[in-house]
Amino acid sequence: MKNQTLCQLRDIVGPENISTSQAELACASYDGTAREYLPEVVLWPSTVEQISRIMVIAHQERIPVVARGAGSGMTGGALPIMGGLVLALAKFNRIIEIDQANQTATVEPGVVTGTLQAEVKRYGLFYPPDPASHKFCTIGGNVAEGAGGPSAVKYGVTRDYVKGLEVVLADGRIIHTGVQTDKGVVGYDLTRLFVGSEGTLGIITKIILRLIPQPKSKQTFLVVMDSMAVAAALVSQILCRFTPCTLEFMDRTAIGIVADQLPFEPTVGTEAILLMELDGTAISVATESTDLLDFLVGQPGVTLVRQASDATESEALWAARRAISPAAFSLRPHKMGEDVVVPRTKIPELVTCAEALAQELQLVIFCFGHAGDGNIHVNIMLDRSDPLQLRHAETAKQRLFKRVIELGGTLSGEHGVGITKSAYLSMELDSSTIETMRAIKQALDPTGVLNLGKIFVTAPGANHSK
Repeated sequence: MKNQTLCQLRDIVGPENISTSQAELACASYDGTAREYLPEVVLWPSTVEQISRIMVIAHQERIPVVARGAGSGMTGGALPIMGGLVLALAKFNRIIEIDQANQTATVEPGVVTGTLQAEVKRYGLFYPPDPASHKFCTIGGNVAEGAGGPSAVKYGVTRDYVKGLEVVLADGRIIHTGVQTDKGVVGYDLTRLFVGSEGTLGIITKIILRLIPQPKSKQTFLVVMDSMAVAAALVSQILCRFTPCTLEFMDRTAIGIVADQLPFEPTVGTEAILLMELDGTAISVATESTDLLDFLVGQPGVTLVRQASDATESEALWAARRAISPAAFSLRPHKMGEDVVVPRTKIPELVTCAEALAQELQLVIFCFGHAGDGNIHVNIMLDRSDPLQLRHAETAKQRLFKRVIELGGTLSGEHGVGITKSAYLSMELDSSTIETMRAIKQALDPTGVLNLGKIFVTAPGANHSK
């Protein structure tokens, strides 16, 4: 990057908010994929006007730009694979307004999701999207990736709660999308266009979110089964009769990883666990809990039904569920984590496919995730230093994706495409659909500076990868 350009950027954000030091560049070089690409410069802007001026320069000089939140994404969306500059949005961390009467919140993209949830709870309100990383991921990243979480089965995902956005376009123009009202159909729905666009169409600088009343009561249940087929059938039956706010699933390998953290010892022959919650008013939860227990007891294949006795036991169960991903590295040092989705009734076929691939390719593969909406996390464990394992893992991933499409599913439910799934886009989308998406990208980012190389296969042409 030219010295003159660096001086211009320094004038915009101030000398304390720009860095080219190796330490700072390294901190902005990675995400949840454990891959690393060094940018040329990191900026910490604090106003939308600063971002606008930065984008004018980037657009004119054709400098690649990546917006970065907490760097917790799982598909490489925040990786500066083209070098260029990283816009670190840590200073965009204000909850601007919580409108209790109209049940909305206006926030900046750097607000941590869990922080927002705790703050709106003080007003008796609820922001449901709850990715597993909610204690450190940011709202901006959630919006950019279209994040979900366990509560999606009842409450939906991030896009269902975004009412409006402030966005800086690639050439520096600032636009506003959506409305603060419950209804609004003036013009195209640009809000939905930017949600899930992975930072390829604009830099989101302000977000208007829909809130709902905080549930008064919650009850957690654990169901242990001796058959995957029974587990999937039970999921469909439960959802036909009840409205759980979460309905999670673990296969036998996932159970084994966190067995020492469960408040009971899984018996031999345990093939699947369902973890679910009911929420609502105290009366409705009590009534529905009784009905659910009556329904579950005696179901074929169900070996244990456990109702959490209190909040402490409930948290212990969820702690075990959240521990699966980090605990997986005890199996092998690296992971390919895929968040595929299939129709709920097809979950056993997906798990069977994963188990067959593991046996054939001598890999460790396990499944867990959101059984209520068919969004299953398939984890391929490997040692990347072993060329054979790496080759087998790539084969497993491709064959898994092929099977997901055959089952009527999709390749990503909440992690996005980024760079880890871009090569597989044509497995799900036809060429005309992809070209339409490319045309939108070209219209909004004609010089190709915004997160280039993400979603669509584009030759990186960069040598910053470590």
